[in-house]
Amino acid sequence: MIGIIGGYGDVGLEAVKSLAQWDKRPLRIGGRNPAEARTRLGDALPQAEWRELDLEDARSLAAFAADCELVLNCAGPSHRASARVARLCASLGCHYVDAGDDPMFREMRAEATDRVILYAAGASPGLSGLLPRWLAGTFDDTVHSLWYCMGSLDRFTASAAEDYLAGIAGGANEPLAAWRDGARRPSAAQRRSGVALPGWSRDIALYPYMDEEAEEVASTLSLRDGEWHIAVDGTATTRVLEEARAQFATEPGTAVRRLCEATALDSAGRSPYLHLIVQLAGRAAGTECTRTLLVQADRPAAMTGRTAAAAARAVLEGEIPAGVRPLAGIPDPEPVARRLREDRSTRWTVINRSVAEMMETEEGEI
Repeated sequence: MIGIIGGYGDVGLEAVKSLAQWDKRPLRIGGRNPAEARTRLGDALPQAEWRELDLEDARSLAAFAADCELVLNCAGPSHRASARVARLCASLGCHYVDAGDDPMFREMRAEATDRVILYAAGASPGLSGLLPRWLAGTFDDTVHSLWYCMGSLDRFTASAAEDYLAGIAGGANEPLAAWRDGARRPSAAQRRSGVALPGWSRDIALYPYMDEEAEEVASTLSLRDGEWHIAVDGTATTRVLEEARAQFATEPGTAVRRLCEATALDSAGRSPYLHLIVQLAGRAAGTECTRTLLVQADRPAAMTGRTAAAAARAVLEGEIPAGVRPLAGIPDPEPVARRLREDRSTRWTVINRSVAEMMETEEGEI
């Protein structure tokens, strides 16, 4: 039995669909209003079990997790209580995967457990850290330089906006920082506007940053240099983002509302998307080369749900060892990456050229 908390939200429903297609374990879907969800979704998921669940009630959570081999948490905001939920599930003998993050998971990493506890197992953080490690595996030797960019277009829900702001406002997230000569360097990168990149239909703004996941990837790959960027596609979000980031510490409700409104304005009348670019330079077959991975998906929430489901499947197949770690820190990224590559709704492209070379080609064709 797989228990999915928040299984009929934007992220959770996508995870449920992926796990239902896998058809290896029965599904138990939990939330605040299971009757309404069953009425709406029951025909598409006839074998699912629907349960009422209150995450603030330990008894309710224990009853939901009973008999589950794994619990997948897709409820938000995750930064408030996910570690508490993980501890309870592990105490009941359940493996645990969380699409979101919680600062308390860092304390749990040092604790011994015979269960798998994965956190930050969504699109970002999660896939954002897994992809550079997967692409590095296509090189014969070590890689030395990385350039990364993620951008999306969709209206934020309140819980998604809160988790996003909690992440970028956290102490480990440093705007304008970059990896230089094997270490994090403050103010080493610059914001840029009017940037053309492969996959985007119009110019975007790039916001450089370094966070805990980026630093862990840089250290794991023994990078010499690296830059990470968030691509912002829209003027409303660009205007609000920095103010909301600062405002979140003192007026979180207002900051969340403003970010939701800005993303709604920028996405109005446009198709949602999620684009990721990972460019690595290193040696392959004895020759210096550059490879770029492009990943394109239809919606950010959908990609988060699919990633969390792929991670859950890898756990249940015994492909991830016991312990507490973020998805980006699993020993072998291939099992999760392989399942996502097989998903026809996501497009993966590896090109033996740099981003700059690809854009020169596109301009030449025009």
